[in-house]
Amino acid sequence: MNFTSTRLPYRQTGAFNRIVLDYIDQAETARPFYQHPPSVQGLQQAIASRKQFATNRSVLVEQLEKQYTAVAAEEAVAKNILSLLSENTFTITTAHQNNLFTGPLYFIYKIIHVIKLADQLNGLLPDQHFVPVYYIGSEDADLEELNHAWIGGDKLTWDTKQTGAVGRMVIDKALTKLIDKAEGQLAVLPHGKEIITLLKASYKEGKTIQDATFHFVHRLFASFGLVVILPDNASLKQQMIPVFEDDLLHQTASGIVEQAADKLEQAGYKVQAHPREINLFYLQEDRRERIEAAGDSFVVVNTDIRFTNEELLATLHTHPERFSPNVILRGLYQETILPNIAFIGGGGETAYWLQLKDLFTHYKVPFPVLVLRNSFLLVEKKWQAATAKLGFSTDDIFLPEQELLNLLVTKQSKNEMKLNGSLTELEKLYELFRQQAGAIDTTLMQHVEALKTKTVHRLQELEKKMLRA
Repeated sequence: MNFTSTRLPYRQTGAFNRIVLDYIDQAETARPFYQHPPSVQGLQQAIASRKQFATNRSVLVEQLEKQYTAVAAEEAVAKNILSLLSENTFTITTAHQNNLFTGPLYFIYKIIHVIKLADQLNGLLPDQHFVPVYYIGSEDADLEELNHAWIGGDKLTWDTKQTGAVGRMVIDKALTKLIDKAEGQLAVLPHGKEIITLLKASYKEGKTIQDATFHFVHRLFASFGLVVILPDNASLKQQMIPVFEDDLLHQTASGIVEQAADKLEQAGYKVQAHPREINLFYLQEDRRERIEAAGDSFVVVNTDIRFTNEELLATLHTHPERFSPNVILRGLYQETILPNIAFIGGGGETAYWLQLKDLFTHYKVPFPVLVLRNSFLLVEKKWQAATAKLGFSTDDIFLPEQELLNLLVTKQSKNEMKLNGSLTELEKLYELFRQQAGAIDTTLMQHVEALKTKTVHRLQELEKKMLRA
């Protein structure tokens, strides 16, 4: 299959927040919100910062090796896991929820990006070793966001009554039937049968969604040395007990991130994520619900579970796996357990990470280099032909819909659609009126200006009606 490519500046796509664009361009207004620039020099700075932080590498490797007993061994992965014991090994990480069958295509883009960046850095900085990591956001409880996948324009949706963290949900017959449904569309495509075979091997009845996602992603990318980590793990969460305890008792993160949000707004940026007083969920069996302070005790929202201070802290120390960080604390957890120097995310992810630098500084955890994931739009030949037939280029299809329609009308109409020339003449005429009126009475000049504004507005409305017609 032959491909041609066109590169487009991020600003031209109209798809990214201004703070993300300013971050990429290294604008001065964005400088207070990150630690290291997205460059080789920035990555080297991140390595130096990471070397000063005591990552618990032995626990990380122990838990990864335990996790990987569930899948077929792959030498490239095993070597990368073992290399994490070395103080000169660092990770390049991306994170995503366990969407059904991986869900949106950018799930795959992100993983390919970490693999590629790790490979490039292994060539550029041979004194260190870099491991690509995919962190499964398996504790997300937004089932409506994660329970479907699109294939050939058809939406395959898993209908289930299960609740709580989606990663802990168990695969049933309703889900496996979706694979049978997908087989009819995929089997006739190149590599379609291989994909279906992998899906059937991974998404087996009785397995959890997080284990199925782990198995599927491992089979897709193991030969590239990708390490997949399941953070729903008591031994890994034990390292976050001091932070979780501080959040429960003092709500420290909330105050820090709110201050960062104020700074963002003062700089003219939109705030992406707002903290809660307590940024932890209670995660047990089929529930993942917010923890809230209630006087001198704590409650788990939408349940009858209550704790005294002493009971909650005892549970935290005994069962850290029952505490699940929200978007404010999740990144801090990730960067605590991994020797990470770069995080690859989409526009929305990058925007909310730019709110978190002060939180990392407070807890003395190194803030990673933020790398905006590569984005692609795949355009079939028939759509390229249709675009060209209308007189548009690939660049044009990123324009707003109304602007495209206006351009199309202007290109194809035999009539003049724009009143620019007419408006210029009108403004000259009103300037003469203004001078004449001013010669009689200067107070009349303001009245003429108001008349001109009203007339121009009405003519612009006429222009819009002409375009619609």
